[in-house]
Amino acid sequence: MPGKRKTAPANDARPSGDTLAVGRIVRPHGVRGAMLLEPYSELASAVVAGSSVQLGEERTSATVVACRRHGERYLLELEGHTSHEAAERWRDAELRIPADKAPALPPDTYFHWQLLGLSVVTEDGTVLGQVAEILSTGANDVYLVRGERELLLPATSEVIRQVDPGSGRLVVHLLPGLID
Repeated sequence: MPGKRKTAPANDARPSGDTLAVGRIVRPHGVRGAMLLEPYSELASAVVAGSSVQLGEERTSATVVACRRHGERYLLELEGHTSHEAAERWRDAELRIPADKAPALPPDTYFHWQLLGLSVVTEDGTVLGQVAEILSTGANDVYLVRGERELLLPATSEVIRQVDPGSGRLVVHLLPGLID
């Protein structure tokens, strides 16, 4: 069935063990300890009051008091952070959530990190290279495959036949003109 393969709106979320990076603290906001969170993706919407998060390289645990949209960003309030100075400590720190708290993705939808590095093979087993980059276009994503030569493969069901992050493979059907 024709159609485009989807990558999750949370396409920049990155895994690390059992957590996912959902955004970066840009700076404190105000004098009462609120922080401005730059989301990597829509996955930041999983940060809700009462949830547990981790901050920075040292993965300091904190409990969310409130998290709400503020334009393109979020205003984040954490338990125990009640001053500008307390919030300043986390400037530029990455915010992570437990992976099991991330919303489930619809079928045939993948995070970019799940696709990057996959071995790309044709239906007959010819290895073409690895997914090196994902280009977001208006119609559908395009996978940049690096191997003996660089290929641009549209992320459509006509081309992408099987995605298996578990085995590290992406099986493709090469339409006429994709390689020439």
